[in-house]
Amino acid sequence: MTGNFNIRDNDWDPNYPHHSAHTKDLLTLAESLGLNLSPPINPGPTRFADNLRDTNSVIDLAFINPNNSGFGQHSLHPGLCRPSDHVPLIIEVSINETNIDNSFWSISKDSEEEKNFIKAITDNILALDTSNITSKENLETIVQRLASTFNEAWYSQAKKKCITKHSKEWWNYECTESLNRYRNTGDIEHWREFKSNT
Repeated sequence: MTGNFNIRDNDWDPNYPHHSAHTKDLLTLAESLGLNLSPPINPGPTRFADNLRDTNSVIDLAFINPNNSGFGQHSLHPGLCRPSDHVPLIIEVSINETNIDNSFWSISKDSEEEKNFIKAITDNILALDTSNITSKENLETIVQRLASTFNEAWYSQAKKKCITKHSKEWWNYECTESLNRYRNTGDIEHWREFKSNT
């Protein structure tokens, strides 16, 4: 959990002599989420004052789960903040290879499965009896039937596909060329060519 909490407090800013009444609420909230305040590797102000009357402050904070080894301490990068007056907080997140694998359900465009999916939905919608919607309960029943129709039609026609680190990369040189030609010329034919390649 990170962001500009707009709370100045001596707990995270040694140059600020006071404690805020909101600090306890913020720390209680973070604790309820299993998070601890993360001190930056290179402490310093996270917001630069835009006038001579104010001082630089520490109001951008990061909270992390201490039991998650994937998150390290964050660091401040004041050289990257312009045009903002807030300093970016950057944290490295470890991603294990086992977390990369992903699967999803899909129906190919213009396939027989897509036609069957649309037909199943259309037939079921036409078969719904909506003549007796006299109460909230009746309406909820019909909506539930409609939701079930979509769900059953989808899973009867969709195929499960997996994306892993071994999956074939589909983007190729021709895709890049088609997209660049469309961007440079605005010619819709180049856009259609790009879409057909993807």
